[in-house]
Amino acid sequence: MFARLIDDFKDRTGTALRLTSLAAMAAFTLLIAIAFLFAAGFVWTLRTYGPIAACVAAGCIFLVLALIMMGVYLSRKRQIEARAAARTKSALQTALTDPMVVAAGLQMVRAIGVKKLIPILAVAGLALGLMASRNTDSAGDQAPAE
Repeated sequence: MFARLIDDFKDRTGTALRLTSLAAMAAFTLLIAIAFLFAAGFVWTLRTYGPIAACVAAGCIFLVLALIMMGVYLSRKRQIEARAAARTKSALQTALTDPMVVAAGLQMVRAIGVKKLIPILAVAGLALGLMASRNTDSAGDQAPAE
């Protein structure tokens, strides 16, 4: 039984590795092809319009590509943040609606007592508020490391 699982894992890993290496080779050859096409365009612009126009045209092309990549990056980052927020919200809702969590909370209230639990909850709420404000301040100050 385990041998079959290991063999299946080896087969899937080998297939994924072969496909990844094939995709990497295709991407590398595409990069080379684009480089040669760009060089041909640069040489044609250099001969037709001169060196300054050729350099300006090349710079504009790379600037446009960089702006497009930055836009894609920012939109993808927003999508990832939205998904993470939705997952966190749904996980919190699931935890709060779980009967086991509610039962454990009621047992804790009964064991500790309401009079002793109120100061503990107040301190915990204060600490949670401080942590939340600290996370929002540091998130606005720093750029993401991605």
